[in-house]
Amino acid sequence: MRCFRKPAQGKLSGMKPLILASGSPRRRELLARLGIAFDVRPVNIDESPQPGERAEGLAARLALAKARTAVKAYPACRVLGADTVVAQAERILGKPADAHEAQRWLATLSGREHRVVTALALIDGAGVSQVSVVTRVWFKTLAAEEIARYVRTSEPLGAAGAYAVQGGAAGFVARLVGSYTNVVGLPLAALAEMLSRAEAGV
Repeated sequence: MRCFRKPAQGKLSGMKPLILASGSPRRRELLARLGIAFDVRPVNIDESPQPGERAEGLAARLALAKARTAVKAYPACRVLGADTVVAQAERILGKPADAHEAQRWLATLSGREHRVVTALALIDGAGVSQVSVVTRVWFKTLAAEEIARYVRTSEPLGAAGAYAVQGGAAGFVARLVGSYTNVVGLPLAALAEMLSRAEAGV
């Protein structure tokens, strides 16, 4: 089966085209910045944490599961799976189920440090490559009305941790240590290195 629905455009340095096994518009936008030809093939998997699973383990497991699911349908293609998990201490905050949960999670993050973990899994003819990136984020103290106003935009409902750092929550961040694009959903420096190593057969 063909890797692309239409001819690939905009390859960077002759790099092999890529299948992105994610429906996230944020990941699609970030990946496009690298200038690599890619196509989007979202997959559906169970993203529920296992008992006692930490954020790092969950993100790595889900990224690999996404890549493995996609490569079954497109075995001749290079496939990238990615997953982002937000955790405050050891509490994992996925995508909120509703506005009430989004408000509770944002209140939990208010005035505190949390970490954002994005795991990448790349599968091609050479095998499987995996990497995880962790960014530490501190929110300012958020007023209840500030949280409520943001939740009313509905933006938190589609985002891990109930916020989109590139959107309406940009003003919530008091401090950030690590990769900003990791918090958005795709750590570009780590991904570029992973793809370069795969291209070189390392």
